Order: sequence, then C-alpha cells, then structure tokens
Amino acid sequence: MLKIVFGAALAAGVLAAQTLPAPTCNLVPGWTQSGAARTYESDNLFEYMDGNAEGYLIYGFQKMQGVSCKKGEITFVMDVSDMGDADSAYGIFTANFDSRQPGNKIGMGGQIQPRRAVFSKGQYYVEIGANPEGDHTAALTEWTAALEKTISGRTDVPPAMSWFPTEKRTGLRLVPESALGLRLLKRGYVAQYDFGKAFVVFEASPESAAAVMQKLKARFGDTTPATIADEAFQANDKYLGKLCFFRKGSYIGGYTISQDGNDGVALATALADKVR
Repeated sequence: MLKIVFGAALAAGVLAAQTLPAPTCNLVPGWTQSGAARTYESDNLFEYMDGNAEGYLIYGFQKMQGVSCKKGEITFVMDVSDMGDADSAYGIFTANFDSRQPGNKIGMGGQIQPRRAVFSKGQYYVEIGANPEGDHTAALTEWTAALEKTISGRTDVPPAMSWFPTEKRTGLRLVPESALGLRLLKRGYVAQYDFGKAFVVFEASPESAAAVMQKLKARFGDTTPATIADEAFQANDKYLGKLCFFRKGSYIGGYTISQDGNDGVALATALADKVR
C-alpha cells in the first residue's frame, strides 16, 4: 500500500538520504557565475523571496540552493528547492504552472516559456528566471536538460494523480492546506469536475483519520451512513452541496456534488477502490 506521510520524520529521513543538488554555471559551456551562490532554509527564505516565501513553506519547503549565471548580457537566476517529497515538489510545480501555455516533458513535469522555466523531479523543484526581456527559450531548454541530469528522483507523476477519473475533469492539484476550504481537511489532492469536486487527503494514521471523520460529522450535523471502505457518510451543506465522504485507512476522500443527476455514493466508492 502506498503511504504518503507529510511529517517531519519523513522529511528528515529523506534529507538524510539525499543531498540537495547545487546548480553550477559550468553545466552549460559559455556561462560564468555572477555573484555568490545562494543557500536558504525555511527560517530565512523570506530574506530572498520576501512576500513569496509563504507560497513555498506551505508546500513543505526544506532548503534551496541557487546561483546566477551570466553569458554576455544575459543572466539566468537558477534555484533548486528540496520540497521534502515528490508530492510536494509536483504540487508547487502545478501551482506555478501557466495553464494557458503548453507543458514540457521534464522530470515529473515542466514548462519552458521565453523568460522562465520550471520543472519538478523527485522531491526537487527547479526554476530559472531570465533577464533581460526577450525570447530565451533555446537557452532555457539547454539549461533545463543539463540540470535535470544532475537531479535524482522519480520522473512519473505521483500515484495519487491516477486515482481521479479523467472524464469531465477540469483540474487536479495538490492543496497544501484546508482542502475544500475546510480546516479539518489538511493536505491532499483536489480534482475539479463540471459537476463538483473530488478529493483525497492524507492523515498520519488511521486513528487520526477516524478522529477527523468524527469531527466532520459534527461539522455537517445531519449525516447518513454509507457503506464505503472503512466508514463513510452522506450529508448536505449550504456551500458544498451534496457530499459523500469516506475513510480508507489513513486517507479521507469523497465528492461534493453541485449538480443533480450525479450519484455521490457511486462516485465515492469508485474513488475509494483506487486509493492505495
């Protein structure tokens, strides 16, 4: 069974096993280092990113290694961030992905635009910013290929991405906190459909997941039991509509339905069968 745990113990174990790769300017001929190399951790990332640091920290940011490389009048600002695990790295990548533009097959996923390139591979998230203005696509493509070779880790998307049906799906992403806008539902995946939403969130243990289910029942009030996985219930909510939530081990998942004609129990049952 796949176990995805977003906890300090797992992050510490991963950090001990792997070393954050530091980008260097000699990876591509003709480039030289401009200024000192950068290293940031969670407690001082704000010194580098100011108001943007929180967007990294909520995805589990651990550490960053960066360098600026120069060729003629062109400067590339490159940063490699350890996000703790592949789910978090892919999550921050999708959060920064421009859905109006095509993606590129780099690691688990990538995107190269005229002045910016990003990709995720394993537990790492990589970004390159180019100055001055202009189309730097060719050089960014060369650099992303060179950087990817220095980074170890998975190149297939996280398994949870395959749990959600693709039919009528309009979006799917890792939500770092408050899935469905509910504080009780912490980090997990949320899929958007034209008739509502599906989600799977991760708890540390079956016991903690069971405790959350009890709190959810209290939150929604009038609930009806359903026979799905370890436990499940149906309810109606003023904001979420009709809903069906289930627990399977340490996972909590389900559907919220905003359009009539969709069977929440059947949909939630099919989703629970996919969760591993």
